[in-house]
Amino acid sequence: MGCFQSAPKKPSHGHENPVVLASQTAFTVSEVEALYELYKSISSSVIDDGLISKEEFQLAIFKNKKRDNLFANRIFDLFDVKRKGVIDFGDFVRSLNVFHPNASREDKINFTFILYDMDGTGYIERHEVKQMVIAILLESETKLADEAIERILDQTFLEVDVNRDGKIDREEWLNYVTKNPSLLNIMTLPYLREITMTFPSFVFNSEVDEIAK
Repeated sequence: MGCFQSAPKKPSHGHENPVVLASQTAFTVSEVEALYELYKSISSSVIDDGLISKEEFQLAIFKNKKRDNLFANRIFDLFDVKRKGVIDFGDFVRSLNVFHPNASREDKINFTFILYDMDGTGYIERHEVKQMVIAILLESETKLADEAIERILDQTFLEVDVNRDGKIDREEWLNYVTKNPSLLNIMTLPYLREITMTFPSFVFNSEVDEIAK
Protein backbone atom coordinates (compact mmCIF):
# COMPACT_ATOMS: atom_id res chain seq x y z
CA MET A 1 0.00 0.00 0.00
CA GLY A 2 1.34 3.44 -0.88
CA CYS A 3 1.92 6.31 1.48
CA PHE A 4 -1.24 8.03 0.38
CA GLN A 5 -4.75 6.73 0.68
CA SER A 6 -7.65 7.98 -1.33
CA ALA A 7 -10.13 10.11 0.58
CA PRO A 8 -13.16 8.18 1.79
CA LYS A 9 -16.22 8.56 -0.34
CA LYS A 10 -18.96 10.79 0.94
CA PRO A 11 -22.05 8.98 2.15
CA SER A 12 -24.61 8.62 -0.59
CA HIS A 13 -28.32 8.14 -0.42
CA GLY A 14 -27.55 4.96 -2.33
CA HIS A 15 -26.54 3.55 1.07
CA GLU A 16 -30.16 4.06 2.07
CA ASN A 17 -32.36 2.90 -0.77
CA PRO A 18 -34.99 5.58 -1.51
CA VAL A 19 -37.56 2.86 -2.16
CA VAL A 20 -36.87 1.35 1.25
CA LEU A 21 -37.00 4.74 2.97
CA ALA A 22 -40.30 5.50 1.24
CA SER A 23 -41.70 2.16 2.43
CA GLN A 24 -40.72 3.04 6.01
CA THR A 25 -42.19 6.54 5.97
CA ALA A 26 -45.05 8.63 4.61
CA PHE A 27 -42.79 10.02 1.86
CA THR A 28 -42.94 8.95 -1.76
CA VAL A 29 -39.77 7.88 -3.55
CA SER A 30 -39.65 11.20 -5.40
CA GLU A 31 -40.01 13.08 -2.10
CA VAL A 32 -37.14 11.07 -0.63
CA GLU A 33 -35.02 12.01 -3.64
CA ALA A 34 -35.94 15.68 -3.14
CA LEU A 35 -35.10 15.39 0.56
CA TYR A 36 -31.67 14.14 -0.42
CA GLU A 37 -30.99 17.35 -2.32
CA LEU A 38 -32.06 19.28 0.76
CA TYR A 39 -29.93 17.05 2.96
CA LYS A 40 -26.85 17.60 0.75
CA SER A 41 -27.30 21.35 1.01
CA ILE A 42 -27.52 21.29 4.81
CA SER A 43 -24.75 18.73 5.36
CA SER A 44 -22.27 20.75 3.32
CA SER A 45 -23.06 24.16 4.80
CA VAL A 46 -20.16 24.08 7.31
CA ILE A 47 -18.17 20.90 6.63
CA ASP A 48 -18.76 19.02 3.39
CA ASP A 49 -18.73 15.52 4.90
CA GLY A 50 -22.16 14.23 3.96
CA LEU A 51 -23.44 14.38 7.54
CA ILE A 52 -25.45 17.03 9.39
CA SER A 53 -23.73 18.35 12.51
CA LYS A 54 -25.50 20.25 15.27
CA GLU A 55 -23.88 23.45 14.01
CA GLU A 56 -25.25 22.85 10.51
CA PHE A 57 -28.65 22.01 11.96
CA GLN A 58 -28.71 25.30 13.88
CA LEU A 59 -27.58 27.17 10.80
CA ALA A 60 -30.33 25.61 8.69
CA ILE A 61 -32.98 26.62 11.21
CA PHE A 62 -31.78 30.05 12.28
CA LYS A 63 -29.40 31.06 9.48
CA ASN A 64 -26.96 31.86 12.24
CA LYS A 65 -24.53 29.19 13.47
CA LYS A 66 -23.75 31.19 16.62
CA ARG A 67 -27.33 31.05 17.83
CA ASP A 68 -28.26 28.35 20.32
CA ASN A 69 -31.74 27.19 21.23
CA LEU A 70 -32.93 24.45 23.57
CA PHE A 71 -35.80 23.56 21.29
CA ALA A 72 -33.54 23.08 18.27
CA ASN A 73 -31.08 21.11 20.40
CA ARG A 74 -33.85 18.75 21.48
CA ILE A 75 -34.98 18.23 17.89
CA PHE A 76 -31.39 17.53 16.87
CA ASP A 77 -30.94 15.03 19.69
CA LEU A 78 -34.08 13.17 18.63
CA PHE A 79 -32.96 13.15 14.99
CA ASP A 80 -29.51 11.89 16.06
CA VAL A 81 -30.84 8.36 16.52
CA LYS A 82 -27.41 6.71 16.62
CA ARG A 83 -26.11 9.19 19.23
CA LYS A 84 -23.02 10.03 17.18
CA GLY A 85 -23.42 13.80 17.26
CA VAL A 86 -24.36 13.86 13.58
CA ILE A 87 -27.44 13.00 11.49
CA ASP A 88 -27.12 10.71 8.50
CA PHE A 89 -29.54 10.73 5.60
CA GLY A 90 -31.59 7.70 6.65
CA ASP A 91 -32.19 9.07 10.14
CA PHE A 92 -32.94 12.49 8.66
CA VAL A 93 -35.76 11.10 6.53
CA ARG A 94 -37.15 8.75 9.16
CA SER A 95 -37.08 11.45 11.84
CA LEU A 96 -38.58 14.12 9.59
CA ASN A 97 -41.38 11.69 8.77
CA VAL A 98 -43.23 12.51 12.00
CA PHE A 99 -43.86 16.03 10.66
CA HIS A 100 -45.44 14.72 7.44
CA PRO A 101 -49.20 15.43 7.10
CA ASN A 102 -49.79 11.71 6.58
CA ALA A 103 -47.83 10.59 9.65
CA SER A 104 -50.02 8.98 12.30
CA ARG A 105 -51.49 11.00 15.14
CA GLU A 106 -50.05 8.46 17.57
CA ASP A 107 -46.52 9.08 16.28
CA LYS A 108 -46.95 12.83 16.59
CA ILE A 109 -48.22 12.57 20.18
CA ASN A 110 -45.37 10.23 21.10
CA PHE A 111 -42.78 12.58 19.57
CA THR A 112 -44.08 15.59 21.48
CA PHE A 113 -44.03 13.63 24.74
CA ILE A 114 -40.41 12.56 24.20
CA LEU A 115 -39.55 16.11 23.16
CA TYR A 116 -40.63 17.47 26.54
CA ASP A 117 -39.29 14.50 28.52
CA MET A 118 -35.77 15.89 28.31
CA ASP A 119 -34.40 13.80 31.19
CA GLY A 120 -35.76 10.59 29.69
CA THR A 121 -37.58 9.61 32.89
CA GLY A 122 -40.80 8.63 31.15
CA TYR A 123 -42.54 11.67 32.61
CA ILE A 124 -42.80 15.35 31.70
CA GLU A 125 -41.79 17.28 34.80
CA ARG A 126 -42.37 20.90 35.70
CA HIS A 127 -38.77 22.03 35.27
CA GLU A 128 -38.71 20.51 31.77
CA VAL A 129 -41.81 22.40 30.68
CA LYS A 130 -40.39 25.59 32.16
CA GLN A 131 -37.12 25.18 30.24
CA MET A 132 -39.02 24.70 26.99
CA VAL A 133 -41.36 27.63 27.59
CA ILE A 134 -38.41 29.93 28.31
CA ALA A 135 -36.65 28.71 25.15
CA ILE A 136 -39.73 29.42 23.03
CA LEU A 137 -40.14 32.86 24.59
CA LEU A 138 -36.51 33.69 23.85
CA GLU A 139 -36.89 32.59 20.25
CA SER A 140 -40.04 34.67 19.77
CA GLU A 141 -38.34 37.58 21.56
CA THR A 142 -41.21 37.65 24.03
CA LYS A 143 -40.52 38.69 27.60
CA LEU A 144 -42.53 37.38 30.54
CA ALA A 145 -41.84 37.81 34.22
CA ASP A 146 -40.97 34.64 36.08
CA GLU A 147 -44.24 34.96 37.98
CA ALA A 148 -46.17 34.88 34.70
CA ILE A 149 -44.27 31.79 33.56
CA GLU A 150 -45.04 30.10 36.87
CA ARG A 151 -48.73 30.88 36.38
CA ILE A 152 -48.58 29.25 32.94
CA LEU A 153 -46.99 26.18 34.52
CA ASP A 154 -49.54 26.12 37.35
CA GLN A 155 -52.42 26.23 34.88
CA THR A 156 -50.85 23.61 32.62
CA PHE A 157 -50.27 21.11 35.42
CA LEU A 158 -53.69 21.82 36.89
CA GLU A 159 -55.21 20.72 33.58
CA VAL A 160 -52.85 17.90 32.65
CA ASP A 161 -51.60 16.35 35.89
CA VAL A 162 -54.82 14.55 36.78
CA ASN A 163 -53.40 12.38 39.58
CA ARG A 164 -51.59 15.39 41.11
CA ASP A 165 -48.20 13.68 41.44
CA GLY A 166 -46.32 16.70 40.06
CA LYS A 167 -45.49 15.13 36.71
CA ILE A 168 -47.22 14.24 33.46
CA ASP A 169 -47.29 10.61 32.33
CA ARG A 170 -48.02 9.37 28.82
CA GLU A 171 -51.69 8.70 29.49
CA GLU A 172 -52.21 12.18 30.91
CA TRP A 173 -50.41 13.70 27.93
CA LEU A 174 -52.53 11.64 25.52
CA ASN A 175 -55.74 12.78 27.20
CA TYR A 176 -54.61 16.41 27.22
CA VAL A 177 -53.68 16.42 23.55
CA THR A 178 -56.93 14.65 22.68
CA LYS A 179 -58.84 17.48 24.36
CA ASN A 180 -56.55 20.11 22.80
CA PRO A 181 -55.78 18.80 19.30
CA SER A 182 -54.40 22.17 18.19
CA LEU A 183 -51.28 21.31 20.19
CA LEU A 184 -50.39 18.92 17.37
CA ASN A 185 -50.51 21.67 14.74
CA ILE A 186 -46.81 22.21 15.30
CA MET A 187 -46.23 18.56 14.40
CA THR A 188 -47.43 18.91 10.82
CA LEU A 189 -45.53 20.69 8.09
CA PRO A 190 -47.97 20.70 5.14
CA TYR A 191 -45.33 21.42 2.52
CA LEU A 192 -43.65 18.11 3.27
CA ARG A 193 -46.31 16.71 0.98
CA GLU A 194 -44.62 18.66 -1.78
CA ILE A 195 -40.99 18.96 -0.77
CA THR A 196 -39.28 22.27 -1.38
CA MET A 197 -35.67 23.27 -0.97
CA THR A 198 -36.38 25.26 2.18
CA PHE A 199 -35.53 23.53 5.44
CA PRO A 200 -38.56 23.28 7.74
CA SER A 201 -38.58 25.70 10.64
CA PHE A 202 -38.99 24.14 14.05
CA VAL A 203 -39.64 27.46 15.74
CA PHE A 204 -43.01 26.82 17.31
CA ASN A 205 -43.92 30.30 18.50
CA SER A 206 -47.58 29.34 18.86
CA GLU A 207 -46.87 26.81 21.59
CA VAL A 208 -46.73 29.34 24.42
CA ASP A 209 -50.11 30.68 23.41
CA GLU A 210 -51.55 27.17 23.45
CA ILE A 211 -50.07 26.36 26.86
CA ALA A 212 -51.29 29.65 28.29
CA LYS A 213 -54.91 29.01 27.31
